[in-house]
Amino acid sequence: MPNLTKLAAALFVGATLSATVSAADPFVTVNGVAISQATANVFMAEQKSQGAPDTPELKKAVREELIRRELLIQEAKKAGVDKKPEVAAQAEAARQALFIRAYVQDYIKKHPVSDAQLKADYERIKAQLGSTEYKARHILVKTEDEAKAIIASLKKGGKFDELAKQSVDPGTKENGGDLGWASSGNFVKPFAEALTGLSKGKYTETPIKTDFGFHVIQLDDTRPLNAPAFDEVKPRLLQQAQAQMITKMVEGLRAKAKVQ
Repeated sequence: MPNLTKLAAALFVGATLSATVSAADPFVTVNGVAISQATANVFMAEQKSQGAPDTPELKKAVREELIRRELLIQEAKKAGVDKKPEVAAQAEAARQALFIRAYVQDYIKKHPVSDAQLKADYERIKAQLGSTEYKARHILVKTEDEAKAIIASLKKGGKFDELAKQSVDPGTKENGGDLGWASSGNFVKPFAEALTGLSKGKYTETPIKTDFGFHVIQLDDTRPLNAPAFDEVKPRLLQQAQAQMITKMVEGLRAKAKVQ
């Protein structure tokens, strides 16, 4: 059952938007209020995008849905729902979100990301990842002295799995500090440099400091890194490039804006 406040807001948004659309080509009229063909087209396009066939039955179903919505909108207005501050605020937020989404989609359409840029991004990321994957473990503690004590225990024959229970990393402390397989590019620089300098089965004999604390790192194994093909990751690269483009555009607007 939908939240009534949200439903009221949705109805009010529908009423607001319908008032901005020309009803010169009415699809249906309800109690003298015209619902435009353009509005009906939006609903039908949404249904077709979800797999509904373009049939007379679809048109009939959309017509009935729009009639029902308009009747509820009219009743909501009679009840003064559109005058409630909390509903008006939610309706305004929904209206803004609609306009922003439409503008962003239009901006992306007018500023397409080229395949050349995506391939350059792909090669850059491949270079960052390197050609090797590492299977590593670590123990993360808060102080250098704690890390030195762990290293001393390892030198005396202590088991890395057992000592890992002292780690403050909740994601690895219960599985022996295991970080799984990853490229060095997935780690912060001090960690990556220490990791790539280890031989299989060896651990760092001095604490490795990062912004997270002090690490003791052990390298279990290595293997060649097989990067996915460009076409396989192209959709994700496109999403990232578009997101970065929009962020840059918004930052430009923010820099020029007069905010008081």
